[in-house]
Amino acid sequence: MNNNDTTAVLSPISEPAVAETTEAQPVQTSVATQTAKPATDKAGKPAPEKKRSGRLSDAKRFKIFCGSANRALSEEVCKFVGVPLGETKMQRFSDGEVYFQLLENVRGADVFVIQPTSFPVDQHLVELLIMIDALKRASAGRITVVIPYYGYARQDRKDRPRVAISSKLVADLLTTAGANRALLVDLHAAQIQGFFNIPVDHLFASPVLVGHFREMKLPNLTVVSPDAGGVERARFFAKKMEAPLAIVDKRREDINVSEVMHVIGDVKGRTCLILDDIIDTAGTLVKTVDALIAQGALEVYACASHPVLSGPAVERIAASPLKQLVVTNTIPLQEAAKKVDKIKVLSIAGLLGRAIESIHMETSVSTLFN
Repeated sequence: MNNNDTTAVLSPISEPAVAETTEAQPVQTSVATQTAKPATDKAGKPAPEKKRSGRLSDAKRFKIFCGSANRALSEEVCKFVGVPLGETKMQRFSDGEVYFQLLENVRGADVFVIQPTSFPVDQHLVELLIMIDALKRASAGRITVVIPYYGYARQDRKDRPRVAISSKLVADLLTTAGANRALLVDLHAAQIQGFFNIPVDHLFASPVLVGHFREMKLPNLTVVSPDAGGVERARFFAKKMEAPLAIVDKRREDINVSEVMHVIGDVKGRTCLILDDIIDTAGTLVKTVDALIAQGALEVYACASHPVLSGPAVERIAASPLKQLVVTNTIPLQEAAKKVDKIKVLSIAGLLGRAIESIHMETSVSTLFN
């Protein structure tokens, strides 16, 4: 490859590791009809048999790599589990094609690849597929894709004529590329797990969010689901918070366009906490806040796992009467959002780290939900 054909490096370039040296093995020539004789030393005695070491480095058997989508989260996870982030080389050709190379041995290793498919979604998805392919061709023992934010999840059924089911397509792409297992966080719809033909572990960010709001001790709290699709998620959250549940009846006119109809449940004189999985343009969020305040809510907070925050989202949140928006770092927060004081980010590195340890040690992941 000509060095002039590449552009900016997306991840740090490290010098390739020096190849491991092995002891030279005696060359044996044999003929089909000739019987092999046992090796002897100079005294004519049988040479002692060389045995391989029974010890294997833990670091060699357990490796974590990441793409360019959320390196900061990957480094946090590695720090939590005590495993160094794997060395890779990622560049782009002048036309945008991805060039990826592993800079360390992964043969037989249990490998985890951390890469949310956030904006730019197509770019990060292709990066992930190429990384999986490289690991497969390098003879990794098992490849687990850790996708904190699963892109294309919102198209999970045919709700209109002649539309794609993109969440199923992405699942097929990951499996075909060579993934053996998937670790996902707060899917838009739980049934997406069934789109995979490999084992899937589905984590929820709710333990992190619940812990935060318990410490706040909000008075007269009511948990609110912004639509009917999120009722199950909100009901679980409300149970953990020991709070009643309210639901907003919402009709979606088009993609990123919704209209709040009315609030189901008593929110008058109460503190409301809106729970959602994704906040994209924040149109639904600000309309829900307005509807709750119109129904007599005193204060409105909101939380979500994935802060997509595209288009006018940041401006809408900043201008709304929303008291605070709490999100996790499944997706890196854009610079404009970092300047808004009412947006707070919680880390899920510990949650992912414990799940990765459980998968590697073949122990139960479900205990993380308790």
